[in-house]
Amino acid sequence: MTDIAENGASPRGPWGAEIRATAALAWPLVLTNVAQLALGVTDVIMMGWIGPQALAAGALATNLNFVFLIFGIGLVTATSPLIAIELGRRRHSVREVRRTVRQGLWTALVVTLPVWAVLWQCEPIFLALGQDPEVSREATRYLHTLQWGFLPFLLFVVLRNFVAALERPLSALWVGGVAVVVNALLVWSLMFGHFGLPALGLPGAGIGTTVVNVLMFAGLAGLAARDRRFRRYHLFGRLWRPDWQRFRQVWRIGLPIATTLLFEVSIFNAATFLMGLISAEALAAHAIAIQIPSLAFMVPLGIGMATTVRVGLAYGAGNSPGIARAGWTAYAIAMAYACITGVVMVLWGRPLVGVFLDLNVPENQVVIGLAVTFIVYAGLFQLVDGAQAVASGMLRGLGDTRTPMIYAGIGYWGVGLPLGVFLAFPVGLEGSGIWIGLATGLAVVAVMMTVRWIRRERLGLTAASPPDPGALTVNTAAEVPAVAPGSMA
Repeated sequence: MTDIAENGASPRGPWGAEIRATAALAWPLVLTNVAQLALGVTDVIMMGWIGPQALAAGALATNLNFVFLIFGIGLVTATSPLIAIELGRRRHSVREVRRTVRQGLWTALVVTLPVWAVLWQCEPIFLALGQDPEVSREATRYLHTLQWGFLPFLLFVVLRNFVAALERPLSALWVGGVAVVVNALLVWSLMFGHFGLPALGLPGAGIGTTVVNVLMFAGLAGLAARDRRFRRYHLFGRLWRPDWQRFRQVWRIGLPIATTLLFEVSIFNAATFLMGLISAEALAAHAIAIQIPSLAFMVPLGIGMATTVRVGLAYGAGNSPGIARAGWTAYAIAMAYACITGVVMVLWGRPLVGVFLDLNVPENQVVIGLAVTFIVYAGLFQLVDGAQAVASGMLRGLGDTRTPMIYAGIGYWGVGLPLGVFLAFPVGLEGSGIWIGLATGLAVVAVMMTVRWIRRERLGLTAASPPDPGALTVNTAAEVPAVAPGSMA
């Protein structure tokens, strides 16, 4: 643990020390997020080598799996602020940290079992959504191999939260980086039959990714069990013993986080569906344009994860100036980054589209024009996208989960989606209207979360001496000064 985590001070000044501490924690988390994104991108690229139908089936299966996966990630994300607050309160705490990690692992198992049952029946779901029967059949074959990676990935996320809260994120980064290379080789071999392995097509991609998820968890678990910085926690000893108090606490904190994530993810899924109602060209342009801000978002997402730890450490220590420094430092870093990415998207949208499409082919010009326009809108909402990602992490470090969930529901589904539909269809802006709606929804959420952070002391979200984590409850505006971790961008 750094000195700044303990007392918020440094011979070189507290703000400079906070900048260095946040940056040191954030950049490995950012790269770990990019590595995890690269796993999916690799699979999609290789599906395209098989053909358009395989790509469509893979996208269909991946989207359904992702809806459940993002919910599971939200649940186990509760472990991050819980651990950080405890370590801020008692730097050398072992038992409370171990309790949280173990019940995070239990939570991953409990949420996985019903998800596996649902995904096994995915073909009727695809058909009920009006998908092509042959594409649905191929998607089902793929998902029946991919779904088994659900549990090991959530287990990996729990351990990633553990090492990040200890401010040792490089462990997860090394595991994630190796996983990208292994995944590419394994998926390529199983899909196309290299190195003596059978050519399994799409199911081979699912098997390969599942094996890699198992290896990621096993690798990080091995480090946690053997590394001198982690092994004193004895995370896996008597893992079978229940701890219902902490288990309920993780769920009480994690459910609002999971719901917040679903609100955000589902509005982008709805935007894709609406683009399909406009035209095939609009849908193709949207599919291209959304890749750019999705990649850029990995940075504020990583900063937000680091902010949860930094704010949680200061909050657990009862360090009010440290809470302010940790939050505003991360916010400023995210805004500076957003300014850069926003300018790049606004000024160089066409070259970015050229990564995906040949700019000189006449048949591509309609899609290219739409995609460039959409990327400009993406550039304009970079500031608010970064703000909502980091602000939610700041509030999560204070134990604030339920109210940010309500903000997300209002911003995304109460404002963003209705406005996008109105501008796209009655007003006639089509795809541009959808993107204006998305940007407006993000802006509403960002403003509400930032204002809540500014008013944190007035709302009773901070405390000079937080209680023991075993007594934590979820913060709401009406539950002052109750405390408990949560939320995610």
